[in-house]
Amino acid sequence: MSNNYLDQFNIIAERFSFERHGVVKGKMMSSPGLKYNNKIFAFYHKETMGFRLGPDFKPGSFGLMNAKPLSPFKTKPPLKGWYVVDHNESNLWEDLTELAMEFTMTLK
Repeated sequence: MSNNYLDQFNIIAERFSFERHGVVKGKMMSSPGLKYNNKIFAFYHKETMGFRLGPDFKPGSFGLMNAKPLSPFKTKPPLKGWYVVDHNESNLWEDLTELAMEFTMTLK
């Protein structure tokens, strides 16, 4: 089994935590992620990445074909403004990380 998608996440995580002031590595549940101001905005889990993109984000307008709302709990609705993008669209992960960071920077 290849770890190239995890490697891709790690490259993104290194770049953002090094180049972006206030961005540090963290965890979303037990998955590796990135956070700003103590708020997770992107994470990696099983060949997918999750992004906090906000309630106004429209996956189709960004060209995403398979983005799904993040729904980690069986008995609760999906988390508002969070999307999961699988490895088939990993070419967009870095741009989505940027968008997620920008959105998270607007939160109080």
